[in-house]
Amino acid sequence: MNPMTSAEADAPEAISRMFRFGWVFGLIWLFYLVYPLGQALDQPQLWQQIAGVSTVIVFGATFVVTFWGFRNANRNGRKLALRWAWASLIAMAVLIFLLALLVGSEAFGATIYVAVLAMMTLPTRHAVAVVVILVAAVEILPRIVPDWNPGTFFAFQLVVSAVAAWGITQIFRRNHELAEARQQLADLAVVAERERVGRDVHDILGHSLTVITVKAELAGRLIEIDPARAAVEIGEVEALAREALGDVRSTVGGMRRVDIAVELGNARSALAAADIDAELPADADIVSLRNRELFGWALREAVTNVIRHSGARTCSVAIDAVHIAISDDGCGMPDAPSGDGNGLRGLAERVHAANASLVIGRSRSGGFRVEVRAA
Repeated sequence: MNPMTSAEADAPEAISRMFRFGWVFGLIWLFYLVYPLGQALDQPQLWQQIAGVSTVIVFGATFVVTFWGFRNANRNGRKLALRWAWASLIAMAVLIFLLALLVGSEAFGATIYVAVLAMMTLPTRHAVAVVVILVAAVEILPRIVPDWNPGTFFAFQLVVSAVAAWGITQIFRRNHELAEARQQLADLAVVAERERVGRDVHDILGHSLTVITVKAELAGRLIEIDPARAAVEIGEVEALAREALGDVRSTVGGMRRVDIAVELGNARSALAAADIDAELPADADIVSLRNRELFGWALREAVTNVIRHSGARTCSVAIDAVHIAISDDGCGMPDAPSGDGNGLRGLAERVHAANASLVIGRSRSGGFRVEVRAA
């Protein structure tokens, strides 16, 4: 797996800072409260000024706190509690009503904040109902209350703000879904990498330990009748063990590459140690470069099965540029699964990943046959 870049590593912290200071984003929009605030300061009596300014401050604080709660809930994949949302909206509506009693219809500018929060925090049907009520209020009340002036196109601005808030809410939701999808993909990539390493280690050790076992048994039989040959076999066992250890290390490090030419040599040696006649091609130059690794894994797994399970006397391998077939004259496929099918399952996964085809069945001589054909 590729290591994360510095930008990717810093991204979660940047997102965390964005949500941590999300209340500042809500605070910026309080700029539009300067108009009712100015009207409150223009009141003739001091108590009216204090009441008006206090109402505007409490209104702004309620908006910022509710917006902050909405952002935090959205960050965690939740919705703001409806009780909190409705309590905030009702409190803001009451504050607008009190402010209207003090400064007149200029207080209705604050209804935009109610509409925005309603679209962000309420179910869509409820939010639309709130916006409709607000539109009716700002259009009807200034026309029936003396000294109140109906705002020009204010209802239109209210609707536009509500639609914009709905769009922002959808963006927040989609961003959260995208972040969740990216996390799931990262988790799946980790799982896939673990499965790949496990499959490679199984295939490497399965083959290597099988050959080591066969050679050790052969050395045990030769130790009294041919000590020199037994010593050679023991040396090969040691070399195979070291090679297997190196293969496991390189596999875990993600650097191991299997090649059909190398596996042909290994197969010839392993089959000879198991006293199985091998009919193998002299080389694998005919195999195309993109198929060499896949065919190498197929040959490794098939030969391991021949040595461990088949009881065969001969094993033959046929290859061309896009095809490899390994067959033996042993006992063939078992009637019931033995449970030891991890190697073939791993081979099937490799073949599927390479968009190739795998055929497993009986050979013409009644034994076992594994055939892989590249796409």
